[in-house]
Amino acid sequence: MRVELRKAANIADVSDDAERLMERVRARDAVAFEQLYDEHHRIVWSIAMRVLGEREAAEDVTQAVFMKLWNAPERFVGGNFPGWLARVARNRALDALRSRSLRSTEELPASLPEDERLEELAFARLDAGHIRRALATLPPEQRNAIELGFFGGLTHEAIAARTGDPLGTVKTRIRSGLRKLRTALDGKIER
Repeated sequence: MRVELRKAANIADVSDDAERLMERVRARDAVAFEQLYDEHHRIVWSIAMRVLGEREAAEDVTQAVFMKLWNAPERFVGGNFPGWLARVARNRALDALRSRSLRSTEELPASLPEDERLEELAFARLDAGHIRRALATLPPEQRNAIELGFFGGLTHEAIAARTGDPLGTVKTRIRSGLRKLRTALDGKIER
């Protein structure tokens, strides 16, 4: 019983912290957005990966979800932020699945999380320190492209225009960087 109460308190703390960070994101605070990303992007990617079954597609969904969060923070109106973000991720992944015709709707995994408690527990176990350290290990050009895309809210095209690099190079750097991050983070999050 005590363990369950501690877990519930930890989940509530994560949600309260996220609500405070979202207030700052609404005020266009990039540092708060970066912290939200650090604390929550892995679960978004995991949900997308579970739905889509393809790493590259899961990375695209993760980027789209966080870009939407930065560009329209008013969509979160309060409540359980981790649960809300997980629903947004699941919905975006399902949209991507339908639009890309990766598989028929009959083939959707039966294990899609319907229960927010699973997602909340995963959020409560994230460790942003691991993510920051993994990001710091990337080559500067990959780290810069990821930061511009995820934290700066820039599209691949805008990143290419800003850096002067070809669009394909920007996309490759982001994909390669995300793959390295995923490898560095494997096993760093409790299951």
